[in-house]
Amino acid sequence: MKLDMLIDELQEIVDTSSKVPFLGGRKAVNIERLQEIVDEMRTNMPQEVRQAKNIAADRSNILAKSKQEAETIVQQAEERAKGMVERSEITRQAQMRAAEIIQKANEEANAIKKAASDYVDDIMRKAESSLSSNLASLKKTRQSFKALQAKKGTPPPRAARKPAED
Repeated sequence: MKLDMLIDELQEIVDTSSKVPFLGGRKAVNIERLQEIVDEMRTNMPQEVRQAKNIAADRSNILAKSKQEAETIVQQAEERAKGMVERSEITRQAQMRAAEIIQKANEEANAIKKAASDYVDDIMRKAESSLSSNLASLKKTRQSFKALQAKKGTPPPRAARKPAED
């Protein structure tokens, strides 16, 4: 591979360069040759390395985008859940209120039914009492009438007789 040879050449330049006095072991190298080798390395870099760099850059973008999308989804889910909880709470409260209204209406209906029954029973009792009183008075009057008729010897009134057959 060309890249391996260029790396070897860099190593050779470093190894064969001469030390500069008074600089604590530093070496002098041919900068122009080093720059040429680096340029050649970039030119001869395998396609896989370039693809790996692109993939690494894309990976970062994809991760950032995915993280943002995940946060958006979580936020939407939280808002949805909150709305559902609010709706279910409203529904629960409405159902409780409806049950209270129905119970109160049933209680009022039962009270009205009882009052109506009591009223009808009272009217019927009064009517029965009045009819009983009238019946007793009628019986007494009839008996008095019969007694009077019996004393006078007159036949009973026409309505009391059996109708004649035609």
